Amino acid sequence: MDSRFDKLATDPSAQIFQVVFFPDRIYHAQYLNATRSSRYRYNVWEVRGKADIMVLKGEVFLDGTKISNFLRIEYRASRLVEVMREKNRFLGSSIVADIRVGLFKRKESASARVSLDFCPWINAYQVELWETLEAPPGRRHDYQVLSMMGHKGAITMVPAFASALSNFDDLRWVNLWFEEEPVYQLTGRTIPDKDRARDNYYTRNIQVPNSPIPSDNDANTVHEDSYGVDFARGWYVADVSTILPVRYRNAMMDDNNPHAKPGDANVVDMRWILQQEFGGSNVFFHEVTIPPGVVEGTHRHIGSEELYYVVEGEGVAYLGENDDPTLAGQTPVMRHIYGFEPRPCHEVPVKKGSVIFTKSGGIHGIANTGTTDALKFVAFLYHSA
Repeated sequence: MDSRFDKLATDPSAQIFQVVFFPDRIYHAQYLNATRSSRYRYNVWEVRGKADIMVLKGEVFLDGTKISNFLRIEYRASRLVEVMREKNRFLGSSIVADIRVGLFKRKESASARVSLDFCPWINAYQVELWETLEAPPGRRHDYQVLSMMGHKGAITMVPAFASALSNFDDLRWVNLWFEEEPVYQLTGRTIPDKDRARDNYYTRNIQVPNSPIPSDNDANTVHEDSYGVDFARGWYVADVSTILPVRYRNAMMDDNNPHAKPGDANVVDMRWILQQEFGGSNVFFHEVTIPPGVVEGTHRHIGSEELYYVVEGEGVAYLGENDDPTLAGQTPVMRHIYGFEPRPCHEVPVKKGSVIFTKSGGIHGIANTGTTDALKFVAFLYHSA
């Protein structure tokens, strides 16, 4: 491994600014499948994580000679375990993954179903997809690695992915779905397809401005239903205003909310800047525009945290009573909470530079009380449970 990582991991400035975060994760190549033999070496190009998954992209060398590109999938299965619990079953030593890979320039995609085996070294299910399992002319694979190769092996070759793995620089996207094995290992019983436990990232969807009509959910809510990773390293947006907004009528309000208005009298615009591009537990980063006199409904997120940062305009925001102890001296007001009964909340002024941050279950909402200028804020939301 590159000794520069050791220096960066211990340098005070690097520790302050997290230049190398979780330095042990830099050394992915030390536990990959073929490293059980000293004849093999991995060169990891990229590592991407999202929630329960980790995807690695790189090269494999045998006796100093490159033999294959590879794509490695790791899945810790905490969400699939929860779905299995609902069915009164346990996960076994293997699971199944549906994998779709996409090329950027060639605009091609391919899909296949593969098996992942549990690996105690990483406490996760994993598989490595190699471009080829053939050894170079005049050489043989080490018997320790050869035993891992083949159909349903920890190292396998999928013909459908041959183009993607041979055009490695162009391999941009990987989407993943997971499910239990069709045969329940504890009993040997075949699980019907309709009863099989699946994890599709909790029906993950994104917002896309396909329609200018407010709250046109059928057109603007696009289901991904998968864990998606993107191997791009950076994004530049010169002007966020060029991103078309998705418009929402009476956003996060029940019909009986007194602030809900008929027609398009209470519409907010949301520019969805980043969504599936994120790794980790991040869900979205968007810019919200609230016209004068318009209200975004007071609501809460269960299992997620959210941060608002006001960049333009003035108005008021609402936080649940006792959510922020520093507001305890204020007299609360009653607000309708989306999906719940009215609750006491603290009303606070917001302007450019104001921040609202709520944990899972924290109540928050915002309104533009002005008459001329729009209120704008940017928001991050990410899973916390």
